[in-house]
Amino acid sequence: MAIQTKSHVYDGPGGPFEGTIAWDDAASDPRPGVMVVPNVLGQKPADDDIAARLAGLGYVGFVCDLYGQGKRTTRKSPDPAVYMKTLNADRALLRDRLHASLAAMQAVPQVDASRCAAIGYCFGGKSVLDLARSGAAVRGVVSFHGLYDAPGYAYPTPIAARVLICHGCDDPLAPPASVVALGEELTAAGADWELHAYSGTGHAFTDPAAPAKPGFGYRAAADRRSWAAAVEMLGEVLA
Repeated sequence: MAIQTKSHVYDGPGGPFEGTIAWDDAASDPRPGVMVVPNVLGQKPADDDIAARLAGLGYVGFVCDLYGQGKRTTRKSPDPAVYMKTLNADRALLRDRLHASLAAMQAVPQVDASRCAAIGYCFGGKSVLDLARSGAAVRGVVSFHGLYDAPGYAYPTPIAARVLICHGCDDPLAPPASVVALGEELTAAGADWELHAYSGTGHAFTDPAAPAKPGFGYRAAADRRSWAAAVEMLGEVLA
């Protein structure tokens, strides 16, 4: 087994965009595709590592780009959230860029376009929920320490994609009221959903590079448990 990675430039509203594809070159047949949606900073090596990890499980991992080619930030940027703010203010544009990214992944020769899913972190966790809400052709989505506010536009129901939410109970960006509201929304939309909530865990619990402060930071146990839950769900929906 040899995991290959390469950049992938694709079109979409406000593009071009540049993501990363990872796959196992030992497999000859198309495999299920799993789109990885990055956090507030946009695509970075840590996301490419997740795609490679997915490739090692027998999928094609595709890190999407929602901001545009070359548009990235770091935690030391004057405003690390500058590009995210644009999409938070225009959820229809976010939806359209997510759909363009999914279409780009489905067009990759190594991908079985009929068997796709998406996972996302922080802002990416919010994004994959919007992907499911908007009726995209994904069998399942996993939101890791995401944000739960509804997009504000009408979307098709029932939600067809299975939804897994991995949530830190101490996350100040997703307080209990927002968790309850999301559950009520998904139930009303007819979704098959489940919530895994981790005690003593805040925002960004999967990110070893996240600054540790009250309500934020890496937690190894929640990272391990949430990944195991995601792998189990992906195995079920992409079989």
